[in-house]
Amino acid sequence: MTLIGAGSSGLTCIKCCLEEGLEPVCFESSDDIGGLWRFKEIPEPERSSTYRSLVTNTSKEMMCFSDLPMPAHFPNFMHNSQLLQYLQLYAAHFNLLQHIHFQTTVLSVKQSPDFACSGQWEVLTEDRDGLKKIHIFDAVLVCTGHYTKPVMPLKDFPGFETFKGEYCHSSEYKDPEPYKGKKVVVVGIGNSGADIAVELSRVAKKTFVSTRQGAWVIRRTSHKGCPFDITAFTRLLDLQGLLLPRRLINWVSERELNQKYDHRLYGLMPKHR
Repeated sequence: MTLIGAGSSGLTCIKCCLEEGLEPVCFESSDDIGGLWRFKEIPEPERSSTYRSLVTNTSKEMMCFSDLPMPAHFPNFMHNSQLLQYLQLYAAHFNLLQHIHFQTTVLSVKQSPDFACSGQWEVLTEDRDGLKKIHIFDAVLVCTGHYTKPVMPLKDFPGFETFKGEYCHSSEYKDPEPYKGKKVVVVGIGNSGADIAVELSRVAKKTFVSTRQGAWVIRRTSHKGCPFDITAFTRLLDLQGLLLPRRLINWVSERELNQKYDHRLYGLMPKHR
């Protein structure tokens, strides 16, 4: 069988195939594993991208694969380079690299002419030298992720054609230095938007965050400095969620979040619970 992509999902899928006695062949269009977690100075078309300072918002205890713990000296929340290092350790530990064909792009996947009988697939690839080849596989696993095509709804912003300043998608953002001393607005308050806005605020003249609906802002750490995801996702809390009224759970959660910072005071109070 074949796998497309050698990021975090692709690596674990290769290992699972090997455990089941299958013969995995993985095609990776770049020259290394890691996918989203490989920092590049210059964004590459059709490939996911990250920024220089990115730190995970999921703790290493919750993010690691069950069959290989994170190194003990890694911090709770890792820099993107450390997560890439972990994926490299994972690939080396389970001898996965020998099953990956790097700098090989999958151009198409379609059913073979005798698919009704064989259930097989035709996979057309192209290597770095431009050589195209058709492969036949019994199954295909697509592990390409969903952060490869930036969404830029410029048509929803009347007048952007005459705007004399700069604008870009967060996928193009690498570090705050180009914005030093400028007035910047970050559209969106998702994880990346909030993260980038905080970083820009240290160098920009003014930094604004534009959000249509507001958001409940939750820190990485919780009580006594423990990672939030370790304290929040437990069997006890799951049981409480089943037994207690949703309205009560929302009231308790919102009260705790507003004790850290009043969302209404900062214009962040969302309409949703």
